[in-house]
This record gives sequence, structure tokens and C-alpha cells, in this order.
Amino acid sequence: MAMPALVVTGLPGSEKHISVDNLAADWLPQLGGGPAPAVVRSHHQAKSILVTGAGGWIGSSLAKAIGQAAPHRLVLLDHSEHDLSQIYRELVEENPSNKSALVPVPGDICDERLLHALFHRYRPAIVYHLAAMKHVPLAESNPFAAIRNNAIGTYRLVLAAHEYGADELVLVSTDKAATPRSVMGVSKRVAELTLLSLNSEKTLLKAVRFGNVFGSRGSAIPLFLRQISQGRPVTITHPEVRRYFFSLQQAIGLVLSTACIAHFGGIFIPASGRQVSIRELAECLIRKAGHIPGTEIPIRYTGLQPGEKLNEDLTSCCEIAGDSIEGVLRSVNSPRMSVMALHRAIAHLEHSVEQFDLTSMLSSLGEMVPEYEPSETLLASAGIQWRNPEVI
Repeated sequence: MAMPALVVTGLPGSEKHISVDNLAADWLPQLGGGPAPAVVRSHHQAKSILVTGAGGWIGSSLAKAIGQAAPHRLVLLDHSEHDLSQIYRELVEENPSNKSALVPVPGDICDERLLHALFHRYRPAIVYHLAAMKHVPLAESNPFAAIRNNAIGTYRLVLAAHEYGADELVLVSTDKAATPRSVMGVSKRVAELTLLSLNSEKTLLKAVRFGNVFGSRGSAIPLFLRQISQGRPVTITHPEVRRYFFSLQQAIGLVLSTACIAHFGGIFIPASGRQVSIRELAECLIRKAGHIPGTEIPIRYTGLQPGEKLNEDLTSCCEIAGDSIEGVLRSVNSPRMSVMALHRAIAHLEHSVEQFDLTSMLSSLGEMVPEYEPSETLLASAGIQWRNPEVI
């Protein structure tokens, strides 16, 4: 799914066409292209597939890639009726003869009865789990919703996958799960811990952890381009902030590689990647629009938001990355919980969420993820001091 070129016309005499795809080559890592189409087809053909978060930026593109592999059934689950109807229409338009295989389901990943109904009826062999709250500031403002959706929702999905005999489940995680500082990051780390603890030969549980998708909806690049187009200052949180970026095609390749070529469960990361300076990226966009950074188009620093870090990592302080798998992935040796400890911790976490007890919830998260350090804003809301010896 390529982003169209943007015509930048904010200042007199300015009219530049900026294509995100053309920019990507200068800012993205060199990474293998993922499994060959024949491998993808062999892995999915004639199978029942469930994609949660199917209407999202990555989910919709993944659904299209799977749709081309001739699955017996493709169940599309998303809480957004608009996004779900859009991807359903696009899939039907691309392949009208495949319409009977498509099952769009509007619904919440946390609806346990819905999950069991879907698994009972369609018996998915492969589950791709992309449904999540993804924005760090929004998760900080409603931490209960983020934990309920990202952590507890994943736990319930994994239990359903086990109960109904799915062959594998692939979770799309995030670099923010490594040494998390945000609710969003720690919620995804709990989701990873669920997969690590409940992985089995019967149902392989895999998580792929990567950074930002270059040009995705709600990301910095479309925002910068709009600001430049309107002749407004470009806003960046901090002059030293750096992030990992991957193209949409690379992201889909990583997800499919995790399913098709990673023949065991666990956490996987891209085989290569590099941190990108957001300030340098903004300056590049301003110059490509025909303006001078800092004068014609100012750069304004707004300060890190609660839960944000200056730099993200693909592995945490307590993890070790393994050898490359076909030049695309690396496995991660990561701490895990016992099955009994996981069930007990999730039960405590769920009770805290139901009671809107922030202090109890943070305590549970700290026990599950010792390297987690909550934001000062969240600690102030809970009225507690954090005594975490693992602060980095």
C-alpha cells in the first residue's frame, strides 16, 4: 500500500511533489524481502485464517497478501466498522471470485464470547494478531483500556487458539516492548510473555517486534508533510529523538516470515535495522519541499510526551538476539514466566483493570516486567513512588 505523493504548496512559489516511497530508500534498512510468493501460498492455501485488527494500516495489507494465497477462509476482525468495510470492499474488488471466502466481523478482541464463537465456527489454523492500542500518549491517558486490550485481550486470544487447535498464532509486537517506559510498551511486553509461557508444539506462538512503519497513518511523516504544506512549523518532541523505521512492505515481509520461515515459537526481530534521527528526517523533508529548515520552515520542539523515550531498542537489557534466519529475522532469547505464574499474574492484572485500581495494576505490571519504569505522569496519577531496581 503506497502513499501518494503530496503536493507541498504552503509558501509562495512552492509546489513540490514528495513521494513517501521515494524517500524511504534513504531512511530504511537493507532487509531481506521475506518469503517467496510460493512459500506464502503453500503456508496459507486452503486453510482458515483469522486476522485481528484487519482494518488497520498493516492488517489490511497483510489481509491482501493472504487473500492472494487462496485461503479456504479469511476471517477479518476489527473494532472499526469503517476500516473493516473498506478492506472487505477492496478484497472483493481485487478478487470477486474469492468473496465467499471472506468473513468480515466487527467486534472487540476482548469479547471472550465472540472469540470462542469465531474459533468454534471457523477453526482458524493460523491467527495473525494485530488488534491493539498503538499510540503511546493515548495509552498513558487511559492505561486500563490499553492493558485490557493489548495484554488481557492477547491472553484470551491465545487461550482460544489453544482450545480450538490452531496451528500457530503470530503477534505483531513493537520495539516499545523492550525495556518499556510506556503503558503501551509494557502491555505488549505482557502479551509477549503470554506467548512465551503458553507456547507449545501443538500451537506455535510467535511474536515479531519491529519499529515504526514509514509513512503509516498517524505517524510523524504525514504530520510533517501537512505542516510543511501549510507553511507551519514542524513539531518534534526532542532534538535527539531517534526511532527505527521499516517500510510497509518490509513490515508485511517480517510478519509473513515469522509465520512461514520461523519454525519454532518465541520472539523475533528484524535481522537488520538502524535508528533514524527524527530531526534529520524533518530537515530532509523541508529541503525536498524547496525550503530552508529552521528559517523558512521553523522546527519547534514540544518535549517528550509521557511514556516516550529518546531512543527505542529492539532488545531489552535482559535479552540476547540470536543468529539471522534467512537474512530476515533474528530470534530473541528472552526471560519468561512459568505457566502457573502467568495465569496468576493475569488474574491479578484483570482484577485491577476491572476495579480501575491504578496502584494495583502498576504493581502487577512491575512484578511481571521488572524492567518496566512507568512515566512520572502515571506515577503521579497513582500517587505512588516507584522502587524499581532495574531502571536503565
